[in-house]
Amino acid sequence: MIRAAGSDRDTTIIDVGGGASRLVDALLQDGYRDIAVLDLSANALAAAKKRIGQAASTVDWIVADATTWRPARTYDVWHDRAAFHFLTDPRDRVAYVERLRSAVRPGGHVIIATFAPDGPEKCSGLPVQRHDSVSLAAELGPEFKLVETRSETHHTPWHSTQAFQFSRFRRQK
Repeated sequence: MIRAAGSDRDTTIIDVGGGASRLVDALLQDGYRDIAVLDLSANALAAAKKRIGQAASTVDWIVADATTWRPARTYDVWHDRAAFHFLTDPRDRVAYVERLRSAVRPGGHVIIATFAPDGPEKCSGLPVQRHDSVSLAAELGPEFKLVETRSETHHTPWHSTQAFQFSRFRRQK
């Protein structure tokens, strides 16, 4: 979906809730040069830095809560795989979307993956808010237009499956 957003190697990308995810590895390998990873866990970010090695110095590592963080810049692509669905309190979702609005430039893209409506009700023992593209569009508001949505069945290391949905929105100018 990042490639489908029309990104090039100078595209500014933030991976929200990226923690120890390997997306940053793949983006660096593909030649992207302006990447930020935001996560609540300094330990998860440290694990990613260690794994990546010297190239980690080119990434902006941000230890913050996406509902209270104050973006210092804007991005072309906001990517979130499975952070938003942990926001079960409507006030937290509103706060998250306020940060998203201030961080995504007009014309930029927002990619959010959550458990689908038929996905798990909990993750790591925590309750989640499941979404589809319609409910995500309602959360983001009219300035974000749905571009595409995809379904995915995630196979966990514990041999179970989880229904995910990915939605990509474009911020209107």
